[in-house]
This record gives sequence, C-alpha cells and structure tokens, in this order.
Amino acid sequence: MTYQISRRGFARIAGISAGAAALAGFGLVGCSGAPEGTKATGSARKTIKIAASPTPHAEILSGAVKPLLEGKGYTLQIDEFNDYVQPNLAVQEGEENANYFQHQPYLDNFNKENGTDLIVVAAIHYEPFGLYAGKKKSLSELSAGDQVAVPSDATNEARALLLLQQEGIIKLKDGAGIEATVNDIAENPLNLSFKELEAAQVSRSLRDVAIAAINANYAIEAGLSVSKDALAVESAEGKAASTYANILCVKRGSENDEGIKALVEALRSDEVRDFINATFDGAVLPVF
Repeated sequence: MTYQISRRGFARIAGISAGAAALAGFGLVGCSGAPEGTKATGSARKTIKIAASPTPHAEILSGAVKPLLEGKGYTLQIDEFNDYVQPNLAVQEGEENANYFQHQPYLDNFNKENGTDLIVVAAIHYEPFGLYAGKKKSLSELSAGDQVAVPSDATNEARALLLLQQEGIIKLKDGAGIEATVNDIAENPLNLSFKELEAAQVSRSLRDVAIAAINANYAIEAGLSVSKDALAVESAEGKAASTYANILCVKRGSENDEGIKALVEALRSDEVRDFINATFDGAVLPVF
C-alpha cells in the first residue's frame, strides 16, 4: 500500500512500484559528495538515485537528463512512483538522493505535516492545470447541481478552485489564495458539488462528473491533450506559473553534493528545454 497526504493526514491508496519499495542506501556518499559507483568502460561510474512521477518527470529524466549525466560519469537510476507521498519519504529516509514530481507549496505542506526536512534545489518546469469535459462538453453546459471532481490534497485543490474562479464559475473568499478549500467558496451560482479525490484518481472519474480539474501529468497519462482537450487552463501569466513550478527536491545537507550539482546542471540545460518543448505539446513548459 501507499499513502496520499491530505489535511486529514494519510489515506491509503494503491499504485507504488514494487521495486521502489525495496530500495535501500544512498547512491551518493562520502564527505566530499563523490558517490560510490561501479566500474564501466574502465572508469568509476557514480550512481544518482531519483524518485519521479512517470509522466512527464521520468520521461524527461530518461529521455534527456540520463544521457547528459552519462557523459559526465554518472549513472542515473530513475525510480517511478505513482503517488505524492512515498517519493518524499524515500528522500527523507535516504533511499533516494532526490525527487522530481512536486511543486513547492506541496513540499512546504508536506514538511509541515510530516516533520521532514526537504528543500528545493531547482525549479524545472510548469504544468498548466486544466478543466476537462466529463458529462458536460463545455463550461457553458454546466447546470445547477452538477458535480466537479477536484484533487483532495491541500495545494492542488486550491489550484483547481482558483482555475474555476478564473473561469467565472465560482468566487472564493478574499485572500483564500493558494490555501483555498471548498469551504472558502463565497459564491457558487450553480450550486455545484465537489468530488474530492486523490490527484491520480481524478482523470478516472470523468465519466461520473460534469467536469474535472486535472494535473497536467495525470491528464497526459489519461491520453488527454492540454492544448486540444482542456476546456480551460491556468494563465501562463498568472500566479500559478511561478507558484507551481515543478522542482528538484533533496534532503537538507545534500544540496552541495557533486552529484546533485551535476543533476541540477543537466536538468536546466538547453537539451532538456528543447526536449520538453518538442515532446509535450504545451502540457509541460520549462521555467529556466
């Protein structure tokens, strides 16, 4: 079993990679920050372990970052996770050197609720949050009493509600901002109801609700195109683009390890920028 963080603490969900649960030990060790490694082509190779969501994070890592690091003498071990909790716990507990799957508001909330000491070392990309059609094929078709699916975790629910407000569907209380919950809805002219689900499950609820607010990575996994299928997306000029940039995260104290520095340099390279722009059809946008 795996766990999803929320205001109420942990709630059991399924989906963690079995191999990830068995990981043990650092790939990066030693006072100098130089990792241990195995011999390859006559020279010592060093391993960096990173936890990542399958899409788009692991795709970016395997498609663009891994080859760059190989040229610098590193082996990048990418361990895929399908939830938003285990990747942070794995870094905190030393099973992974870094993770790449979340934005800073989520990390801040996670640290607060779990007593972890994880920090941001680089902002990499932004995934526009979108509203997608379920039973209703346009926002103009919404009618009284319709149900809207939104993520249940604190930061992503706020993001969904801010997008609904952006489109004039609801209005939040003044100052609700990135901590908004359904309790902060000040005006709901259509008396919409909200189905709060773990983020990975929202796209699977489309046939049961009028519309759904979906994270871009889960939209991609569900075969949805942000540019073609979304009824509305967050404004690239809005607060979301800067607030919700996806980040590279490590445990405090390892940010100056040579392997982590090499990972940051690779992730923020021209090659990665070009890969993102060519691969994700506007669903993922570089922020460097």
